[in-house]
Amino acid sequence: MASDSGAPTTNVLVVEDEMVLRMRAVDIVEDAGFTAVEAINADEALAILETRSDISLLFSDIQMPGTMDGLKLAHAVHDRWPEIKIILVSGQIKLTDAEKPTDSRFFGKPLDVKRMINELQQMAGAGTLKIIVDPSVPAELDTTAGSGLAHMPPGLQELLAAENTDLRLLLQQAEIDATALLVQAGIEAREREAADKLQQLILDELHHRIKNTLATVGAIASQSLRTAPSIKHAEQAIEGRLAALGRAHDLLMQVSWANASLLETIRGATTPYDAQGVGRISMEGPDIAITSAAVIALSMTFNELCTNTTKFGALSVPAGRIEIEWKIDDEGQRLQLTWRESGGPPVAAPTRRSFGTRMIGSLGQQLNGEVRLAYEPSGFVYTLDVPVSALTAKP
Repeated sequence: MASDSGAPTTNVLVVEDEMVLRMRAVDIVEDAGFTAVEAINADEALAILETRSDISLLFSDIQMPGTMDGLKLAHAVHDRWPEIKIILVSGQIKLTDAEKPTDSRFFGKPLDVKRMINELQQMAGAGTLKIIVDPSVPAELDTTAGSGLAHMPPGLQELLAAENTDLRLLLQQAEIDATALLVQAGIEAREREAADKLQQLILDELHHRIKNTLATVGAIASQSLRTAPSIKHAEQAIEGRLAALGRAHDLLMQVSWANASLLETIRGATTPYDAQGVGRISMEGPDIAITSAAVIALSMTFNELCTNTTKFGALSVPAGRIEIEWKIDDEGQRLQLTWRESGGPPVAAPTRRSFGTRMIGSLGQQLNGEVRLAYEPSGFVYTLDVPVSALTAKP
């Protein structure tokens, strides 16, 4: 991606609390020809707007943690900076014209990538960035022109289409089963009315989670295809990332999507890569309960670390070992985690920033902390330093 010489840059503020979806939104903004500025919640977005005068458009999710949601953020931005254009997105609610700020636009998730690029360009101009296609990426994997799903190999298209259909059928069956159970239980009319309301709340939440999951799956597929050197590599990357997402959801289901164990999250993400349980991956640190958002972010990140080390790092050779250690600084209330590889081949910094590298780096921002990647002679080292409150409570 490169800017036209002498042309001003158009900046779009992307506000999304879910790591993978935020990365996908950034790609959409860049594919439209603009520069993305990232924020994980409304508070961070307002702090950015207070210090910058070069933001042309706000592109925000509605459901977010923090002191205000995306809709309140949009109204605050419209009131204080009326020249900033606004796009709102959500996988759960639908906005009426009366609820939106004047001249803003709303779109439901999963997003139609081509339509979003077109809307961005209509609202903020044609864009001042030129997309430079990497010649090493096969044409069938190039997703810069639109939706990654549209350019997906047929086998993967069929797989994701089948998953989508299955999820819809599960949602429909859940409603049928819930209604049947209420009837079988012989609940009286007024009790059934209350139960119907509870059922609707549960179905609404299930529908929201399914749509968010589909959006995440689409983002994973699209971004995996953007940087894959071949169809085989793309298939392996997508399968691995979807498996990691599935393991994270399995762990959360065990605790009914409440706080889960940090130790079990790390163990669940790394165990599939510790061949036959020979103990090449060691871990040590205090266990704490962490939120569902932290579980998914950590699971996806450790999947990338494991995938990379299996291909290029310590786990690519028999003598390689990985030590995962973390501690909590009681005074500063920060968690400091280190992933350290040893006994592997010499490592070097990658020549280009892949989706996996972006995801690993994004975790620090997702959890209001810092991430450092070090390619040391003895092996790759990853460190994460975040406030405990970002793991144990909504920021």
